[in-house]
Amino acid sequence: MMISLKQLMAAVVLWLWTVAVEAEYLKYRDPKQPLKVRIGDLMSRMTLEEKIGQMTQIEREVSSADVVNKYFIGSIVSGGGSAPCPRASAEDWANMVNDFQNGALSTRLGIPLLYGIDGVHGNNNVYNATIFPHNVGLGVTRDPKLVKKIGAATALEVRATGIPYSFAPCIAVCRDPRWGRCYESYSEDHEIVQLMTENIPGLQGDVPSNYPKNFPYVGQRTKVAGCAKHFVGDGGTKDGINENDTLIDWNGLLNIHMPAYLDSIRKGIATVMISFSSWNGVKMHTNYDLITEYLKETLKFKGFVISDMRGLDRITSPPHANYTYSVQAGIHAGIDMVMVPDEYVEFIDELTSLVKNNFIPMSRINDAVRRILRVKFIMGLFENPLADLSLASHLGSKEHRELAREAVRKSLVLLKNGKNGTKPLLPLPARSERILVAGSHADDIGNQCGGWTITWEGLSGNITVGTTILEAVKSCVDQETEVVYDENPDKEFMKANNFSYAIVAVGELPYVETSGDSQTLTIDEPGYTTISNVCESVKCVVVLISGRPIVIESYLEKMDALVAAWLPGTEGQGITDVLFGGYGFTGKLALTWFRTVDQLPMNVGDPHYDPLFPFGFGLSTIPRVVRASH
Repeated sequence: MMISLKQLMAAVVLWLWTVAVEAEYLKYRDPKQPLKVRIGDLMSRMTLEEKIGQMTQIEREVSSADVVNKYFIGSIVSGGGSAPCPRASAEDWANMVNDFQNGALSTRLGIPLLYGIDGVHGNNNVYNATIFPHNVGLGVTRDPKLVKKIGAATALEVRATGIPYSFAPCIAVCRDPRWGRCYESYSEDHEIVQLMTENIPGLQGDVPSNYPKNFPYVGQRTKVAGCAKHFVGDGGTKDGINENDTLIDWNGLLNIHMPAYLDSIRKGIATVMISFSSWNGVKMHTNYDLITEYLKETLKFKGFVISDMRGLDRITSPPHANYTYSVQAGIHAGIDMVMVPDEYVEFIDELTSLVKNNFIPMSRINDAVRRILRVKFIMGLFENPLADLSLASHLGSKEHRELAREAVRKSLVLLKNGKNGTKPLLPLPARSERILVAGSHADDIGNQCGGWTITWEGLSGNITVGTTILEAVKSCVDQETEVVYDENPDKEFMKANNFSYAIVAVGELPYVETSGDSQTLTIDEPGYTTISNVCESVKCVVVLISGRPIVIESYLEKMDALVAAWLPGTEGQGITDVLFGGYGFTGKLALTWFRTVDQLPMNVGDPHYDPLFPFGFGLSTIPRVVRASH
């Protein structure tokens, strides 16, 4: 096997560094030394400049090995869509990470860099990665074992690109579907969100039985450091407005939004990310009482706390209006690592000045650095700082795609099956004379995946490798069945053709965060028009691709069947597996399906509860094979 020049240079840098430190016995380099000893020994050697460097996370786009070396940078982040090149391979990613890592290893103390990425539904920044259903669909499954397997597969695909840190899972409790990040939440019910924290041992590995309780744990080589986010109350903001104020008393915060953090700490979560939102008027990025006194001191969280991207800037309105204050307030509150991500020199200078002028005590800096080093030591980063290129083949593997296909099957919710007491339409017959597939989401892998896919906001179109609903239909129907595709057929087209039935896939176009906030919760046109044109002419099943419940009641009577497919990801065959009866529908709503937006917020247990489909609703079907055996 040919060794690339970059790999050779990386090996030389590591060898030279090893030779250099062998001249002096350094306890922090010895894995046989107790963790506390290693941390203490390393910190005793660090200057203020080196410590502040560890607290600094910068964007890949402004990074280089020289920058990492000069400023002792502790971490690099790839924001949504930030890749080494278009359609970068696993090897491209790993080589890039190694280049940055060599900059860190060649510093005086050789403290390895921690590279992080948003692997929120698979390694979703990366072309050809397996894209799993977003959390809104996984909550429907109520299957923690499945979610753990997805965590393990995601960890392997993130590691396949040389990255050891993923900003997942999101354990928000979405209390209002108008929120643009509702699809990142498993449920409006904290108990389901708590169940789904099994994603953490999938990502990080199972905590050994003899391991200290409530202590960060990360397995090595095929596991990544995880990040529970966004602390705390991000899913409960007023009117579902992203980054808004969560108006709730202490008991409400503890009982609804906090429980999953206790589970996450118990399962060894390595890091916690702070929310952009406020709690009763106090910005979470400045909330000393919740970050330091509650998370760190009461809950005994020993990993590190990280800001969200530009989280310090957005303490003030407008952002960055008083950066000195923002840095002081955020670090004082208990934030250990700051996702700067671009103006890192300004951040380093501000924090250095605040420490030297006694506005931030050295004890606060030492607490932050101790926590960051603790995680780096635990995850074996000092022993294995460079990417393992042998893992590259796991990216988008057949095994992972089959797992994603299973997750799609289990995440589907059947909301209607049969019109006015007629025979159920589903499961569909695979053998028919002529069928229609229609809709903006029927043959669009980008729409199928939603936001946080390849780019930050996601994109429509052929953005990555996967199977669309149309492709899945064509592959599973009988070879004698003619499949006709028309994205938006008009009434004349429908009258001129004779179809046995139609599959209509429509929904929301990709969005992310604030751009997804909606006070109307309608699907994108011509979605409703397509439903009307098709379903008024032929028996139809509507497959809704959306990140949340949407307005649908007035169109319901036109449909023979309605399926909520959420944002299923790359494996569209999971939908046809169930539509055509290879598997039965089993999913139950993990979010209340409202009638009108005027009812919102409305959650199960509320006194004014009058939904179109209640929390926990979902019709079932029997797989054809099982039915035939009876």
